[in-house]
Amino acid sequence: MIEWAAGERRMCREVGNDVFLMMKNVEHIGIAVADLAVAESVYSALLNVQPYKREAVESEQVTTSFFKVNQTKIELLEATGPDSAISRFIEKKGEGIHHIAFEVEDILVEMERLRNEGFTLLNEVPKRGADNKLVCFVHPKSANGVLIELCQEIR
Repeated sequence: MIEWAAGERRMCREVGNDVFLMMKNVEHIGIAVADLAVAESVYSALLNVQPYKREAVESEQVTTSFFKVNQTKIELLEATGPDSAISRFIEKKGEGIHHIAFEVEDILVEMERLRNEGFTLLNEVPKRGADNKLVCFVHPKSANGVLIELCQEIR
């Protein structure tokens, strides 16, 4: 049995005697960059680690590079085409934090919960993202101007 502090509200699901938190943790922070090689050099020096993975996500016209810092990841995103969301983001706002991603236990259940709470989702069904994840995005207008990504490990 889990006891929460007075007034504390957490989304969870009970299966038998087990309780699963719906939002497990911050999975990664996505940073839009104009030049991935330059940004990798900057973050390698800053974090004193090398990226553990570089991956192209052709459907999103983006190349990603991941760094791990303790339990959190930093994802650098470089556009590979002019129609990429990252290209539009950099054009409008410049380089910088693009999104915050939360790991979820069950992305379909979480998407339904968020719709029921009145959040606007940018995609109706999860899509394949980088780093072996299914992803869905919450519109920034629903989350105080922050693009939120939900991600679930592909099983």
